[in-house]
Amino acid sequence: MTTGIPALIWIIGSSLLMCILALAGVLTLSLSEKALQRLLLPLVALAAGSLLGGAFFHMIPESVEKTGADTTVYIYVVAGFAFFLLLEQLLHWHHCHRDETHCKKPLTYLILIGDGIHNFIGGIAVAGTFLIDIRLGISTWLAAAAHEIPQEIGDFGVLVHGGWSRKKALLLNLLSASTFLLGGLLAYVFSFSEWIYFLIPFAAGNFIYIGASDLIPEVNRHEKFSRNILHFCCFCTGILLLLGLRIIFSD
Repeated sequence: MTTGIPALIWIIGSSLLMCILALAGVLTLSLSEKALQRLLLPLVALAAGSLLGGAFFHMIPESVEKTGADTTVYIYVVAGFAFFLLLEQLLHWHHCHRDETHCKKPLTYLILIGDGIHNFIGGIAVAGTFLIDIRLGISTWLAAAAHEIPQEIGDFGVLVHGGWSRKKALLLNLLSASTFLLGGLLAYVFSFSEWIYFLIPFAAGNFIYIGASDLIPEVNRHEKFSRNILHFCCFCTGILLLLGLRIIFSD
């Protein structure tokens, strides 16, 4: 068991690096508005594939492996899915029932909330491994960071497509990623607890809802067949990236 200042330094340092990854969308700041608009829907498709791939290939299997409670895990998945359905209904009513023309798409709020929950859980999990062994913590962080990059790029595209400016989208992505640090610090203060593995499938249900209910409909109704094929390829790329990472980092 690693305790004291060394573990805390590793937890804080890894959390700050994870926050930096949330700024991956900064690469688009040099693009023209026309070029960015052509890139947005492929990024949304990539985000959809990444969210579903993360849920099915990483979050649900990890929770089943850690808890051994198959039925309970899937109850949490369905609960996470249903909770975000309710949340979206409330967001639609609160933000859009009066003036649709000035409404930020509710899916952008769902992305931020879902990503915030996911990062919070990730921060606790990664910090927990640092408390066990520094080398284990580094390998766990690398696995988390590898699947975070395509997801963060896709999330940025979703936020801009949903009506936020590029700079505002970057700031919101950064704020959402900051919950990783919060989770890490809580894990350090209160020590790692097994209950967190039942929150992972809840977050997986959030991801499945966002990917299947909100993002896929955004990209599957383009008038040009060639664009639909491009979006499908981007969607599959997101899934395959997460599947590949699961294979690479599996024990």
